[in-house]
Amino acid sequence: MSGLQLNDVFLARQRIASQVRVTPMEHSPSLSRRMGVPVYLKLESQQITGSFKLRGASNAIAQLDTEQRAKGVVAASTGNHGRALAYAASQLKVKATVCLSHLVPSNKVQAIRDLGAEVCIVGQSQDDAQREAQRMAREQGAVLLPPFDHPAIIAGQGTLGLEIIEQLPEVAQVLIPLSGGGLFSGVALALKAANPHIRLHGISMQRGAAMHASLQAGYPVDVEELPTLADSLGGGIGLDNRLTFSMTRALCDQVHLLDEASIGNGIRHAYFQERQVVEGAAAVGIAALLDGVIEPRGPIVVVVSGRNVDLEQHLRVLAGANQ
Repeated sequence: MSGLQLNDVFLARQRIASQVRVTPMEHSPSLSRRMGVPVYLKLESQQITGSFKLRGASNAIAQLDTEQRAKGVVAASTGNHGRALAYAASQLKVKATVCLSHLVPSNKVQAIRDLGAEVCIVGQSQDDAQREAQRMAREQGAVLLPPFDHPAIIAGQGTLGLEIIEQLPEVAQVLIPLSGGGLFSGVALALKAANPHIRLHGISMQRGAAMHASLQAGYPVDVEELPTLADSLGGGIGLDNRLTFSMTRALCDQVHLLDEASIGNGIRHAYFQERQVVEGAAAVGIAALLDGVIEPRGPIVVVVSGRNVDLEQHLRVLAGANQ
């Protein structure tokens, strides 16, 4: 599957303990009533940079040697990885450059700039941004830190899984947003090691779900990146994917794809019932429960992965527009 071990996740937690929050696990009365079993929200949306991505970025940068830190880091992102990398790099006085496509919402672009990173906007997809990041790394000698397919990134995201099992040892099912697979792979590694009977669901959108298409094909494939409320889940997994494809294939029990109306319902439920402002990618687990596609076996944990939504878009969705 991969060379990653559970110990890598424990080492990551030691490394990043002073840089990330242990995020809340909150019981959801409304979703529990709907499902007939206890449902909890793992509010990674309350992480310092507004998403789980800070875990992996902090772990990766902490492992750079003096020479690598001097040359700086470069990455492609749909927004949240770039924001996390910019923050983690600023904490250690490391230069960071983030490549983004034109599909990345302007609020996420500005947030990365505000944290002191250089921003390069190129192309119409995460894959375009990734190619530019690779070019810059080659030409400038900077360290390329991809958003998901990297052992330090995966191990860092896995620390979220350690928190879930410690906060709710009896958990039966976990719903995890699924894109490139860094979050899913890390969390799944930690959870399945603790209890192989925990059922893990990868939740994504119908519009351009690259990991799902790759799992169906049996190997990494290209998928057109399309505008979606779950913009953080956009982009390919890389045709040369080394880690997250095989880990997701080995550890994922089921994948669910949601349409835009369902994702909008998830965002609205999070706001009106849970009092949480979340982005579309973070609402997919809630949306899957609302759609009735998850077996009512609990306790269920929903990973709420981030809050960095464009507020104008959020207001449109709250008003009932799924765009």
